[in-house]
Amino acid sequence: MIKKALLAFLLLPCAVAFSQSKKETKEPQPIGWKDVPAWRTINNFQVTLSPDGKWAAYPITAAEADGELVVKKLNDTVERRFPIGFSSFPQFSFSEDGKWLVFKESPKFKEVKANEKSPGKQLFEKLYLLDLANNKKTEFDRAGSFVLNGKTSSHLAIKIVKERSIGARPEDAQGGDLLLIELANGKAINIGNVGEFSFNKAGNLLAYTIDAANKTGNGLYLYNINSRQTTVLDNDKTTYKFLGWDAEKDAVAVLKLKKDEKYKTEKGTVLGVKNLLQSPSVFTYDPEKDSLSFPAKMTISAMRRPYWSEDLSRIFFGIAALEPVKKEEDTTGKSKPAVKEPDSLVLVRIKADTSIKSVADLKRALEKAEAKGKPEAKPANDATKPDMTIWHWQDKRLQSRQQVQEMQDKNFSYVAMVDAATNKFTQLNDGNTRSLSIMPKQLYAIAEDIDAYELDQNLDGQSYSDLYMINLKTGAKTKFKEKFYRPSFSSTPRPSPDGLKFTYGDDGHYYVYDLTTNTSTNITQKIATSFVNSEDDHNVTKPLTPVIGWSSDSKYVLIRDLWDIWQVAANGSSAVNLTLNGKKEQIRYTNRYSIDEEEKGFDLKKKNYFRIYGEWTKKSGIVTLDPGTNGLKPGATVLLWEDASVGSFAKAKSANVFMYSKEDFNKPTEFFTANDKLAGPVQFTKNAPDYSKYKWSAGTQLVNYVSDKGDTLQGALFLPAGYEKGKKYPTLVYYYEKLSQTLHSYSNPGFSGTGWNPAMYTSNGYAVFIPDIVYKMDDPGMSAVWCVLPAVKAAIQTGVIDETKIGIHGHSWGGYQTAFLITQTNMFKAAAAGAPLTNMVSMYDLIYWNSGGGNMSIFEASQGRFRGAPWENWDSYLRNSPVYHVKKVNTPLLMLHNDKDGAVDFTQGIEYYNALRRLKKPVIMMQYKGENHGLAKMENRKDYSVRMMEFFDHHLKGKEAPDWLKNGIDRLKLPDHLENRAF
Repeated sequence: MIKKALLAFLLLPCAVAFSQSKKETKEPQPIGWKDVPAWRTINNFQVTLSPDGKWAAYPITAAEADGELVVKKLNDTVERRFPIGFSSFPQFSFSEDGKWLVFKESPKFKEVKANEKSPGKQLFEKLYLLDLANNKKTEFDRAGSFVLNGKTSSHLAIKIVKERSIGARPEDAQGGDLLLIELANGKAINIGNVGEFSFNKAGNLLAYTIDAANKTGNGLYLYNINSRQTTVLDNDKTTYKFLGWDAEKDAVAVLKLKKDEKYKTEKGTVLGVKNLLQSPSVFTYDPEKDSLSFPAKMTISAMRRPYWSEDLSRIFFGIAALEPVKKEEDTTGKSKPAVKEPDSLVLVRIKADTSIKSVADLKRALEKAEAKGKPEAKPANDATKPDMTIWHWQDKRLQSRQQVQEMQDKNFSYVAMVDAATNKFTQLNDGNTRSLSIMPKQLYAIAEDIDAYELDQNLDGQSYSDLYMINLKTGAKTKFKEKFYRPSFSSTPRPSPDGLKFTYGDDGHYYVYDLTTNTSTNITQKIATSFVNSEDDHNVTKPLTPVIGWSSDSKYVLIRDLWDIWQVAANGSSAVNLTLNGKKEQIRYTNRYSIDEEEKGFDLKKKNYFRIYGEWTKKSGIVTLDPGTNGLKPGATVLLWEDASVGSFAKAKSANVFMYSKEDFNKPTEFFTANDKLAGPVQFTKNAPDYSKYKWSAGTQLVNYVSDKGDTLQGALFLPAGYEKGKKYPTLVYYYEKLSQTLHSYSNPGFSGTGWNPAMYTSNGYAVFIPDIVYKMDDPGMSAVWCVLPAVKAAIQTGVIDETKIGIHGHSWGGYQTAFLITQTNMFKAAAAGAPLTNMVSMYDLIYWNSGGGNMSIFEASQGRFRGAPWENWDSYLRNSPVYHVKKVNTPLLMLHNDKDGAVDFTQGIEYYNALRRLKKPVIMMQYKGENHGLAKMENRKDYSVRMMEFFDHHLKGKEAPDWLKNGIDRLKLPDHLENRAF
């Protein structure tokens, strides 16, 4: 026994070593769905450089696990990791001097899940202040909103979250403790009952409001960081809301709101303060003291933020109708008469009215007061009213659309302004010109009136409006364009930085309108290229390619044709092709990177950075256009050009340090830093920590093909993990219009709302093929046949695809293509269609419930690509409807269609399912209760993702069908079935 024990003891280290060695050399495995909840990845949108360019921070989070914040010193080995709890969008911020980092820690995933099951416990976040140089961390409990004081970088303000009291109401005071911490020494002052707070841009002034119980001490306050003195700018027994600084100057504006028992709507007053560092000048506009100019039965809206004009001469704000509280009725059923205001109070109020400057003004004010005292008409009766809707053929907006927009309509406010020197009030738009865009410098505005065209626009999708120019100095309104046609967003007026000009598109050309001379110039008619987007195959006329932007001096406009970027003079005198080689080399200059968040137009005296994309190579990169004598110099300098997807690009605010991201289909997104020439890039992120544990696609191939209608197209073929040349693999074909540009796009393992994740399929031995589809008018379904079938045939020639084991999948419009394709071919062994349109005739007249609008405009001017309604074009609608060809379906179909689908009506799925079932075709429809067009609930996303792969595994890999797929599940057995599968 002793010998055996000794032998076992001697062998133990070897066994441990062997176990460790085996663990270290463990082969990567296909990633499974149960691996995904804890899969950790970088939130790409939150990778941040410190302003001084010395540090970077990025969060790594998971779908159902706690995350961490990685803080990395650039060009150094120093890296720190901090737990941040469970959050999909963690909050953190660098100070502007780059010395401090503030970040939040949310409750842990287990706490959140436990609280969901047993609600009641209030969960709080913690906030940490990190001294980057010394790695010293200070903790603050129950942290709410926070902000650092900008350029000064000396203070941090944190609002502490109050304990939730029993019986608390939304209208109760929202004030809480505000901690103002001095970063250098950690000293803090506590300001009680703070509602809103904000630093000015320089960071030397803190404005805040007090929102206390019983409104005691409520007001607008100013704290001077340097002198440590507090100034009371305004005090009142009211609520202060929407505190905001002028972006460039030390001036603030805020709303004062008070409750009037006669109205549901709060009554508003505008408060503006300027010259804050010298002698604060306080301006107040109270509409109740302006009985002449301010519209009756209206007030300043509590739904729109007030702000100063750039020259601090006017304040802009919203006005809205007062909503009266219904009058109480006495026992006779008669309304109580309105209480007439005593004459003495009328005289006091009129004396206080600063707008009365003449006898005529006084007469109008007295008439208004007299009308105010008249009793309101009594209600017709006190019977219980019905709950119903009246749909009228002349409704410009469908009742369903009005229902969706009910709160938006109820909270709508018109735009108004008041002159701070004269107290003159001006309303800038009305019921017809509800859409108003104020241009830079606040000298002019563009108003849009769709009233005459709204009904037709909602029927056929063609967008028209009347455009008006409003002089913001005088309030004068002039019609600029009648029945302005907008085939795409690119035609929309776009103002210059000086606020004196704007571009707009008309009949395939771009124009510049000069507001100082009231002249319009066609700036593209003499250029030897077209700015009509000939690749837009929707039923619209001459849609334009986009305007990239204005120069900061308002002298030039950058416009992109399908390939190159042109610098066009705003007066039409010149046009220069800046990029030269786009069309020639089939490279698209897709967009300009804005590296200065405060810029107003592109600076001609600086380098400008652009993203490029190879149309047929799928390469991407970054180029610069350098300053020239007159504007930018023609000829782009290539900084980066790779067989990868180059994405984001940014600059440290105060340093010559640049950051860009790069990814490939089988390589997670990583971030690099470099200088302005992107020389010597250094990777500073480490995405997907568990990446090496799993198998990934072996690579990609481009497949060139020609559609049956002669279009030259491409498809992206993603090889399965462990691919061996000469071996054929089961393949899934996925599509949604044009997607071959995703050849180098990384797909993060996750549960999508459609069940689809290409990386999960390639990891598990599938090839994935994504072909492009272009459309011919009146044939959206047949277009898929003409493009997809030749694409798949071309892909088969690569030798990768097993032609006997091909499945197809698409969702929404892609779901429609799937439902239609299986009526036209037996090429595919299995198909999964998510939320498919199946009957173009019935679908045309249904409602897009998410917006409340009708489908007819979508069918005629958008994705449907039909000319006219079904009764004008029966053959096309029938020819392209899957349900009318249902007898030809021989492919097993898995459908996902939810009962609350607000995009493709649930009846579309039911109609197709019942038709196939009637013919005893193999069809299964998954319905997740209460879900919309895609799956939102995580438990449903998990469930469908697994089922869809099980469906394809059975039909394409020959795996045994699970019971739900083989026999279905009886209703009474469903709860147990779902419980057993949940994870």
